[in-house]
Amino acid sequence: MHKPLISILTPFKNTAPYLSACINSILNQTYPHWELLIVDDHSTDNSFHIVNAFAEKDNRIKLFKNPGSGIIDALQCAFIHSKGNYITRMDSDDIMLPNKLDVLMNNLITHGEKHVAVGLVEYFSETGVGEGYKSYEIWLNNLTKTGSNYSEIYKECVIPSPCWMLHRNDLIACDAFNPHRYPEDYDLTFRFYKHNFKCVPCNVVLHQWRDYSTRTSRTHIHYAQNHFTELKLRHFLEIDYNKEKTLTIWGAGTKGKLMASILLEKNIPFEWICDNPKKIGKAIYGKTMKDFNALSNIQNPQSIVTVANKTAQKEIRDYLKTLNMQPLQDYIFFC
Repeated sequence: MHKPLISILTPFKNTAPYLSACINSILNQTYPHWELLIVDDHSTDNSFHIVNAFAEKDNRIKLFKNPGSGIIDALQCAFIHSKGNYITRMDSDDIMLPNKLDVLMNNLITHGEKHVAVGLVEYFSETGVGEGYKSYEIWLNNLTKTGSNYSEIYKECVIPSPCWMLHRNDLIACDAFNPHRYPEDYDLTFRFYKHNFKCVPCNVVLHQWRDYSTRTSRTHIHYAQNHFTELKLRHFLEIDYNKEKTLTIWGAGTKGKLMASILLEKNIPFEWICDNPKKIGKAIYGKTMKDFNALSNIQNPQSIVTVANKTAQKEIRDYLKTLNMQPLQDYIFFC
């Protein structure tokens, strides 16, 4: 019986302390028909030599040097050299559970193309997992259990970057890793959403996500909050923005101001409301802040909510319900 080939795309840079555990977790997969396309992004430690030692022992491991610079160039390099009908990504400092490839591939085979197979994840750290990351893990896994990941796509990245699998044709269709847009995992998630690739529900932990102080997502400028906000707004304007409605920003904090400045730069009209009495009636960037109750008088509004406080978010949701407004169609929470 033909066994499909799975291509695993893995960039690495200076992750020497974690590479052996990562690669061994791939070698220990219950599904053996895979190839690891692993790309050195100009490491300055002994990462390359560690990977090369594995590659010399197992011809399924194909080691390359990044011809460009950065994770996206490395992912492009890996994909160009891949041959599998199924594509997945792995981070060089993480660990796969033994059945990860088996579960993801079987879910894709069952549901067919235009589906994204995802799995539950768990953070681990030698110094303990912080409350913020644990909260993100719980939120993300609850979405994955029901396959409702896209329902909150404008809050945070709703598909874990190292725990998805896709048919090769679908990854090509959404033009993955083109152009260079960071954060690249969140951008790719929006591409899945735009192409209406459905998420396959999963209730099994398949991936262990390592957290440590020098992890790229913590330290690199590409993963700063302003990049997330700009990326969300770019995709919102392309996918869900309704020009027949009156775009309205709710909130005048850091994210609200950044959102407003981008919209002004793009000459996109909007109203601006908040519930902060110190800001209501004052002008920010030439726009007069209105009381949130003004929303009921704004003609056909589509609201972007930038308020992060959880209690305030619940109050806002309750208020929007009194106005008979629907998620995505009439309002979106951006945090």
